[in-house]
Amino acid sequence: MRLLYAALGLLCVGLALVGVALPLLPTVPFLLLASFFFANSSERLHDWILNHRLFGQMIQDWHERGAIRPAAKKAATFSVAAVFGLSVILSAPSHVLIIQAITLGAVMIFIWSRPNG
Repeated sequence: MRLLYAALGLLCVGLALVGVALPLLPTVPFLLLASFFFANSSERLHDWILNHRLFGQMIQDWHERGAIRPAAKKAATFSVAAVFGLSVILSAPSHVLIIQAITLGAVMIFIWSRPNG
């Protein structure tokens, strides 16, 4: 089971890295999942992700206070706006735009209602 959790953690880290470049794929949720999987599989990997130069502080902020840093909130807002704007430019059907607006709006409310890290 530990091997499965370690593999899932590494997969989540990989998806998070892809999410850095692709606005449709979130980064932080995958890092939080990786942290969970590593905590259940490998103390060394868990320590690595918690002390990572780029990701560690974001994960610790979330674990300790449920906080998201303002820069991350702004980046998420920009990504959401870019995705929705692209859908509008590409003339997505109105029902798709409505679903996107509701879903992305709920995500933005959640993100901006979290304390600052």
